[in-house]
Amino acid sequence: MKTSKSILVVFVMALFMATNLNGQRNKSGVNPYPTTFHTAKVAGLDIFYREAGSKDAPTLLLLHGYPTSSHMFRNLMQDLSQEYHLIAPDYPGYGRSSQPPMSEFEYSFDNFAEIVDELLVQLKVDRYSLYLMDYGAPVGYRIFEKHPERVEAFIVQNGNAYREGLTDFWNPLRKLWADNSDANKKPLEAFHQIGGLKWQYLHGVQDSTKVSPDNWHHDLQHLTRPENNEIQLALFYDYRTNVDRYPGWQKLFREYQVPTLIVWGKNDIIFPASGAHPYKRDLKNVEFHLLNTGHFALEEKGDEIAQYISNFLAKNEIK
Repeated sequence: MKTSKSILVVFVMALFMATNLNGQRNKSGVNPYPTTFHTAKVAGLDIFYREAGSKDAPTLLLLHGYPTSSHMFRNLMQDLSQEYHLIAPDYPGYGRSSQPPMSEFEYSFDNFAEIVDELLVQLKVDRYSLYLMDYGAPVGYRIFEKHPERVEAFIVQNGNAYREGLTDFWNPLRKLWADNSDANKKPLEAFHQIGGLKWQYLHGVQDSTKVSPDNWHHDLQHLTRPENNEIQLALFYDYRTNVDRYPGWQKLFREYQVPTLIVWGKNDIIFPASGAHPYKRDLKNVEFHLLNTGHFALEEKGDEIAQYISNFLAKNEIK
């Protein structure tokens, strides 16, 4: 009889550990908040977004980088869905969102921010934390410029807001910014071809077997659409407008002092760690982690990042 009771206790304890009380993926395989997939009509465009978690929980807006889409957040959304409400949109020309012709739509960070902001209005979300990665940083910081009072926290993962983060890697783009010519565009096309995509995912990682090749093949689905090459080059050129706004964003950081979690792949040479440290200059409440991985840190360090997010938001009473 005692043996049966002991087995029952062990079983109950194991079940308790599997119910994901601290935000990690539910090991039992049962998730009450699975990711769902939606399309909203925003400014006449079909904007695809992923959503997970209870709408009564604090919202995390997950903003993807180049050259990917909301697909980059697929695992993180499951990791955090029992604690938070998560929204991850695809920008126009990315993932499953519309790709309007360039003759009818200006592909710019200003427009991306306006579209994401309008999506939030439609979803009736007026308080949120921002996950800022790569292109997601200039999109998110524009939203912060417009509604600083709505942002509860920053989670910054290889998302730049300081000139120190633009090292020699950026020289070909600086050349483009000075002269938007075909000759300066042509070398940059390699970044969104298969070799360039694989390099972005694999450079700086410790174990390449943890990075699914589905990533770059998924990205190719939108990158190989007609005119998408030109769209990407237009955004490379428009990136210069972000650099011009860095001082304004830094001023807002100092003014609003948003709690900030830095989870940065330190081996990234696109946005290296030299762009992570300056945040500590302007923000007082910063938790800082340099992770031994590359640009797409979620691929190799996703579980670790999820735990940092859960702990940080709880510590700042965003729950």
